[in-house]
Amino acid sequence: MLSRTADNLYWLTRYVERADCLARILDVSQRLAYTPVTYGGSTNEWSSAVLTAGCADEFVARYGPLEEAKEENVVSFLAFESENPSSIRNCFEVARTNARSVRTALTSEMWDVINSAWIELRNFPNRALTRDELSRFLAFVKETSLRFDGATFRTMLRNDGYWFARSGAQLERADNTARILDVKYHVLLPEKEHIGGPLDYFQWASILRSVSALTAFHWVYRDSVKPWLVADLLILNRQMPRSLAACYDSLARNLDDIASVYGRQGPSQRQARAMLARLTNKSIDDIFQTGLHEFISEFISDNNKLGAEITEQYLT
Repeated sequence: MLSRTADNLYWLTRYVERADCLARILDVSQRLAYTPVTYGGSTNEWSSAVLTAGCADEFVARYGPLEEAKEENVVSFLAFESENPSSIRNCFEVARTNARSVRTALTSEMWDVINSAWIELRNFPNRALTRDELSRFLAFVKETSLRFDGATFRTMLRNDGYWFARSGAQLERADNTARILDVKYHVLLPEKEHIGGPLDYFQWASILRSVSALTAFHWVYRDSVKPWLVADLLILNRQMPRSLAACYDSLARNLDDIASVYGRQGPSQRQARAMLARLTNKSIDDIFQTGLHEFISEFISDNNKLGAEITEQYLT
């Protein structure tokens, strides 16, 4: 496969996954913004949304101090802002551009999902959305991602194109899960609130909902929502599709399949296996003992390093 084709497939799935993550971030921020006062009052959920998305500098340059972030500005910036390269609108624009470039490498179902989503996106007003309009928009984005993921899984040949596409999606998903966990742990809970209080519980439950894991949490642990159990589910539990361990289990296998086609292992395969081994050999007690923030910061750095190695090894 040409490196240009592999690059387009890889980034196509990354941008679809990124749009889905942004929709989930906005969804949980909206839930937290309307937290009943009995749970402890308001928090800085809108600034935390910007931090989770990883575009705080760009937001501050356009709207001012992050501490003063408002719902209207954050929603506009993360969902529709043309000057934000990672906004949902731009994610779909770039995804469709990549899809057009490799139209013959996609199945008709995959193309239909991306193209119809790009067309439907124009029907949403380019203004401040009401609460109901925002809910419909976020549901549309998440549904599009699910449809595209399903179309890819059910209709694409298991060849190098499929493995590059899945590698991009899993790499992006791991990054997004790690960022959501890290920002909750260090940003959302106000200083005057205590860990384990009603607001803390509501926030952790909202985080689980944002990654479609609340029901799974209760199935696995049969316990009330506790920070260390949430972290265990989203970091180490391979049964959870969005966990870091599950993402790297799939990522390592996909990269090994690519290597088997091209007859050569490389830095990306070694890096993926090393990160999977690290996740396999860790316990949640080890992670909390050394620091959740430190663990996740190192993970995000290594995840970005793997992305760079995939690009250098195959996509340039």
